[in-house]
Amino acid sequence: MDDRNQLDRIDKDILQTLQSNARISNTELAEKVSLSPTPCLRRVKRLEESGYIKSYGAELDQEKLGLAISAIVLVQLDANTAKNGKEFERDIQMLPQVIECLVLTGKYDYLLRVVEKSLSGYEHFVKNKLANVSHIDRLDTTIVLNQIPMDKRLSELF
Repeated sequence: MDDRNQLDRIDKDILQTLQSNARISNTELAEKVSLSPTPCLRRVKRLEESGYIKSYGAELDQEKLGLAISAIVLVQLDANTAKNGKEFERDIQMLPQVIECLVLTGKYDYLLRVVEKSLSGYEHFVKNKLANVSHIDRLDTTIVLNQIPMDKRLSELF
């Protein structure tokens, strides 16, 4: 049975509200979803324990942190085997510039999101760090010029 069928309207409202503002107090959350605080807190705990809420975090401003360059890097391994993938994934974990790593199907095996302070810093990263990662056969890079804010939330899809 699909787990989404176990969520009622209030659960969905809680998830949608927390996606928009994870720092909302339980009292405010309860008010928004038309519950009293104690049952609201019970529902949030249940959603956490059942894995619907994986974590809470802060979205940082890349530019204010001095990370002006954002790049999408498509990676093709020399051979897409379980062993090579595991070694590549282990090595990529050691590079703090890689802030996202997605496994793909098709021509490329991975998509990396990489941030750096400058274009010359990115060049240094590619030549001296990324090029030394196990089993990379090909890299294609696209520099991100701008990011369009998307106010879409997963909760809109269920």
